[in-house]
Amino acid sequence: MKAETNTYEQLAAAAFDNQSEVFDQIYGRDKIIAYKRQRVHNHLLQYLQPGSTVLELNCGTGEDAIFLGQLGCKVHATDIAPGMLRRLQQKVDALNLNETVTSETCSFGQLQQLNNEGPYDHIFSNFAGLNCTSDLDKVLGSFSGLLKPGGKVTLVLLPRFCLWESLLVFKGKFRTAFRRFFSTRGREAHVEGIHFRCWYYNPSYVRTCLKENFVHLSTEGLCTLVPPSYILGFADHYPQLFGFLKQAENRLRYLWPWKFVGDYYIISFVKKGG
Repeated sequence: MKAETNTYEQLAAAAFDNQSEVFDQIYGRDKIIAYKRQRVHNHLLQYLQPGSTVLELNCGTGEDAIFLGQLGCKVHATDIAPGMLRRLQQKVDALNLNETVTSETCSFGQLQQLNNEGPYDHIFSNFAGLNCTSDLDKVLGSFSGLLKPGGKVTLVLLPRFCLWESLLVFKGKFRTAFRRFFSTRGREAHVEGIHFRCWYYNPSYVRTCLKENFVHLSTEGLCTLVPPSYILGFADHYPQLFGFLKQAENRLRYLWPWKFVGDYYIISFVKKGG
């Protein structure tokens, strides 16, 4: 199983490495992605102290690392795809952020071998990078040793049910509508022609994995009423509806069942002993 897990991680690394040069072109101007990122930042800033040291997992091309670095945080950004880290470094150099943003190639399963081992004030992972591992329990188990007492964790993950995807059943797309729910062994994904697997995890699973060393702070749903960003052109074609859905989702994001049925959820914890 370990070799199989490593193979999936290597495939994911190759897929996103291939996409690194065009990643920002594809996603940089998408209005729903901009909305999602702003929501994540708003959530994160509730718990992030000025001048915090942050370990970012699956940093991609570094949009969040740059955002945090410009706020004065010390960010150590990690990713398994070297191409993503090259794009991050280009941004860091252009913005003269070398004193605040550093990077390291590292998979989720190697966090205990980081050159920059911390301890950190905050661990952050955005946009479902952690859904690319079948060993999320082991990854979460490594967090306590990387954080200071009172350190925090903020994760953005894909749950096992998405309201928008379930509606595809009315279009006869049964496989897509229920792909998350029946995904205990993972589901195939593909990027730039490379196929790999991803897994779906509910908030209850994450809370169970972290309960020994962490206290849950909050969970909010993301893209519960606002459609997922893969529904291309929605915000441009229906700007008034998009605005209405954003407002409604922001009112409901912490409430049951909305915090559990989005395309993503944002969840935060604080380490005991702070």
